Amino acid sequence: MNAARLLSLVRFAAAVCALALAGLAMMSRAHADTAPASFEQTASPMLDSYQIGTGDKLRVIVYGEDDLGGTFDVDGGGYVSLPLVGQVKVGGLTAHQVERNVTDKLADGFLKQPRVNIEVTQYRPFYVIGEVNRPGQYPYVNDMNVLNAVAVAGGYTQKAIESGFYLRRNGETKEEYLKADPTAKIYPGDVIRIDSSPFWDVISVLGPVVGFASLRGAFP
Repeated sequence: MNAARLLSLVRFAAAVCALALAGLAMMSRAHADTAPASFEQTASPMLDSYQIGTGDKLRVIVYGEDDLGGTFDVDGGGYVSLPLVGQVKVGGLTAHQVERNVTDKLADGFLKQPRVNIEVTQYRPFYVIGEVNRPGQYPYVNDMNVLNAVAVAGGYTQKAIESGFYLRRNGETKEEYLKADPTAKIYPGDVIRIDSSPFWDVISVLGPVVGFASLRGAFP
């Protein structure tokens, strides 16, 4: 390779690097504009008002009537099938609301003054996608935060943005960007998306260009 061609290749590589840095700066500013000025999650649902859904498992206790209780899976339509009363709609309701419904059904010609207790013994899974080592669905554990969730999914990849994440609550269609710290609570059915850093986004676009330029420069 003669000196002129080598100099041309060096100049081209420098121009590509400058372009990558400029793109990184622009993408970083754009990402910063989407981040909230402060971390606000006070409106997130609490498990005491948790709405039951498909994939949950319920324990039903009818006091004094052991044969009428047990553990039941919530089916794809949001129903459970209980002794005596049959199919009961539970999807979208809290455990207390289901208690009242089952109590009313048992009191309607089956039992006198029934006492019923309903609790969720197993919650539907949450999901972690994006830049983690093992993306997928995982069983929910009480009092889980985003750092626990990422750890369960094998931790961050080298491309991940670790300071924040995108969250879509169960049943919602839009996701929001939140800071990643222990106060960022995760609930059953949530979808956590870990984004890649702008640097890696730029490299993924410009990498093939740099490789092609190097290949061209290797031949006279």
